Amino acid sequence: MEYMIETKNLTKKFEDLVAVDHINLEIKKGEIFGLLGPNGAGKTTTIHMLTTLLRPTEGTALVAGYDIRKNPEKVREKIGIVFQDVTVDRNLTGYENMWLHGKLYHIPKSELKGLIKELLEFVELDQWANVILRKYSGGMLRRLEIARGLLHHPEILFLDEPTLGLDPHSRAHIWEYILRVKKEKNMTILLTTHYMDEAERLCDRIAIIDHGKIIALGTPDELKSMVGGDVIYITIERSDHRMKVLAEKIVESGISKNIKPVSPRVLAITVNNVSEKIPLIFDVAQNNDIKIREVRYTRPTLDDVFLRLTGRKLRDEKGSWVDIARMRRQIRMARRR
Repeated sequence: MEYMIETKNLTKKFEDLVAVDHINLEIKKGEIFGLLGPNGAGKTTTIHMLTTLLRPTEGTALVAGYDIRKNPEKVREKIGIVFQDVTVDRNLTGYENMWLHGKLYHIPKSELKGLIKELLEFVELDQWANVILRKYSGGMLRRLEIARGLLHHPEILFLDEPTLGLDPHSRAHIWEYILRVKKEKNMTILLTTHYMDEAERLCDRIAIIDHGKIIALGTPDELKSMVGGDVIYITIERSDHRMKVLAEKIVESGISKNIKPVSPRVLAITVNNVSEKIPLIFDVAQNNDIKIREVRYTRPTLDDVFLRLTGRKLRDEKGSWVDIARMRRQIRMARRR
């Protein structure tokens, strides 16, 4: 089997809201594939369809060779999932949560005890096995959920925002376990995230999703090459018409043709030689009586790719909270049917 996940015009609509819009993906065995996008972009809805929790409005997908519409039971046998929201029972111990999950998957008692021990050691929770989850930190709960998701030997592991809300130290720990899962178990992993550093650190390939559509796909380096150079951020003292004037003069001077406004007082300017171009930008600003308050530059990032494609910065894009709340409500209602 060349591809562990194949989507074919996968679409989900909630009344007049198109959450996922005819996406086509091919995810190879053994790779970590990321869906990167802002809140409300359609990442979680995609995961819910691929894990058979939501039925597509149009299109379908093959997961581990099985059609999510025709063979949902077979799909569930082949996958593990860590949801965005914590789903373990906090009134039970770590061991009890693992035992309950194992029994739901009909793992023989003779095997289950050894599997639980092995996986709790894998996520470094063996010393906390008999502790009630109310005493676990957020990072520990996430590690337990990863261990639980691996208990029945899935071929594909779905991780929906696996480090959401965690502190930097806990996030780094979770990253280590995800990379170990791939290396030691040769498992296909599909994760969703809106953290650029997480996508770049973990993913072999990334699909950038916005408003339910895939707008770019490739390795992190392939995506960043779309920007074409270093990015200079210029903050001017006042906005009014001066932003437009500065942008026009920079283009006229031949410094760069790739300029986008980031905010009312900030321009993002893509250049090939940052040390040469910054003094030229200052000259242009001075000649046009425009005061620059701040200059900074970065190597291309996935945020710059998102800005290039959409005109918005990913890290500042929160989506429409009205649409997000409505989508979550409709997802919950759809899952109850």
